[in-house]
Amino acid sequence: MARGLKRAGLALLAVLLLAAAPDAPVMPVFPPVRPDQALSFPADHGAHPDYRTEWWYVTGWLKTQDGRDLGFQVTFFRSRLSVDQRNPSAFAPKQILFAHAGLSDPKLGRLQHDGRMARAGLGLAQAKVGDADIVIDDWRLARGPDNRFQARAKADDFTLDLAFAPTQPVLLQGDRGFSRKGPLPSQASHYYSLPHLKVTGSVIQGGKRVKVTGEAWLDHEWSSTLLDPKAVGWDWVGLNLDDGGALTAFRVRDAAGQTVWAGGSLRSAGGATAHLGPSDVSFTTERIWRSPRTGGRYPVQRELVVRTPAGERRWRLTPLFDDQELDSRRTGGPVYWEGAVRAPGARGYLELTGYVSPLKM
Repeated sequence: MARGLKRAGLALLAVLLLAAAPDAPVMPVFPPVRPDQALSFPADHGAHPDYRTEWWYVTGWLKTQDGRDLGFQVTFFRSRLSVDQRNPSAFAPKQILFAHAGLSDPKLGRLQHDGRMARAGLGLAQAKVGDADIVIDDWRLARGPDNRFQARAKADDFTLDLAFAPTQPVLLQGDRGFSRKGPLPSQASHYYSLPHLKVTGSVIQGGKRVKVTGEAWLDHEWSSTLLDPKAVGWDWVGLNLDDGGALTAFRVRDAAGQTVWAGGSLRSAGGATAHLGPSDVSFTTERIWRSPRTGGRYPVQRELVVRTPAGERRWRLTPLFDDQELDSRRTGGPVYWEGAVRAPGARGYLELTGYVSPLKM
């Protein structure tokens, strides 16, 4: 008995010493998204590095001086990896940052896009806590003291240099910023939007700088567990309505194309907001475009139906043009369709993921 206790004590001591050793791996614990966590600004414009995944997403329509329509997106992603968080090396990939930029020009008839990827640190990449300031090399999205967001992305074929001025209050998605993405309460994100951003700035194409104006939409989400295991991707749309309202609608899909979860919000021009649940949102496919590069079959033309206590509303979503597929595999991302769409009385962006291969978060 004494010998057994001695052996047990030695074993426990060994475990404790191992746990205290400098090289003992300590894997991160990702905090859950909870409905009782109120969002606060400007702090929540900034990064939330304890969470597994986060992104800042700006899309919109631009108008050139000669009256041409362009679509654009600038997206920054942050991912906290499951590595030993005590590793003192500046090269340890504790946080990875990605960025995508796209320009939709009907004259070209295809999406121009580029991307960046870097580990946080080394003075080259950061996602600031406390306010929006995300940087990868010479790409940046930041909020200034005048409350305007500035974005700059220098791609191989184009450069976006844009400023976004809020014209409306923050739109908290879901239950005060707690946005369900699946049947389980844990399958959720903290999520807010800034619709109807006034855009000014310039676009460089072919070495020529063109001044642009327009209207944009900013989304910011962070989560630790986002998708149900059955989910392979989602359909999402954000529309700036001509009357000043704003519509968000999404559905998460399984491999058979059935809806795992759906939701969104509809804010009126007067500011009243209806939050949408799974029975309030439905998409009907009217036309499919097949990518000649990846074989992905994307439902680029849809009818969207939204049901609120005030009644049912419909929007027919039509793309600016079909080939707005973005292949971000070179920078560690997925293949997805990210495109400018219009509807009667509205313009915005449609995102279609998981149509080439299941999306992994």
